[in-house]
Amino acid sequence: MTENPIQNVTFPSGDGTAHGYLATPPSGSGPGVVVIQEWWGLTSHIADVTNRLAAEGFVALAPDLYGGSTTHDSEEAGRLMGELPVQDAARDLAGAVDFLLGHDAVTSSTVGAVGFCMGGGFVLVLAAQQGDKIGAAVPFYGVLKEDFPDFSGLTAPLLGHFGRQDTMADPDSVEALAARIEAESGVKPQFHQYPAGHAFFNDENHMGTYDKEQADLAWARTLEFLRTNVR
Repeated sequence: MTENPIQNVTFPSGDGTAHGYLATPPSGSGPGVVVIQEWWGLTSHIADVTNRLAAEGFVALAPDLYGGSTTHDSEEAGRLMGELPVQDAARDLAGAVDFLLGHDAVTSSTVGAVGFCMGGGFVLVLAAQQGDKIGAAVPFYGVLKEDFPDFSGLTAPLLGHFGRQDTMADPDSVEALAARIEAESGVKPQFHQYPAGHAFFNDENHMGTYDKEQADLAWARTLEFLRTNVR
């Protein structure tokens, strides 16, 4: 494993150990939230999002799904994402959920999950696989392979943020995803579509699509949703 200096915590993952970045609120305790990285890895942006959640009263954990690797190059990011076995990521994310639920600082009986791009897709996988351990699921422009996962086990309220100019998660695909989730789980997602492109929330702006106005709106909606549902 390549060490990432952002890592500050380890936790059990299956028969092994996973690494991540944990941030706690000024009060010392609060509801738990898992933050799931984009294809760039556990970057300073993901650490900043984790810190922002902690500042708002949450105990936030961002697992390092790439085992220490990060990049700002789209081609390399695509390679890293393609080489990440879904089952390995799902195992690490399940470990993160259990770690938070067993953490002395976490006051909630469920955890929230927030993720971006690749991580938005994994939010949906995590919510589908972990059932009532997930109190709220928030994918930002989540990308999923067709017909995966099986959403029949999903019970969490679902809030999604997508850009109408996003070619990776285009409006028709988003509508089809919402319909499939509702048909398989009975949960009706709240999917918002913004006048923005892919990765509009990422203020490191590697893709040139950051939109502060839309990002701020999505963030405010996310905080309200997490506060309402993660208890």
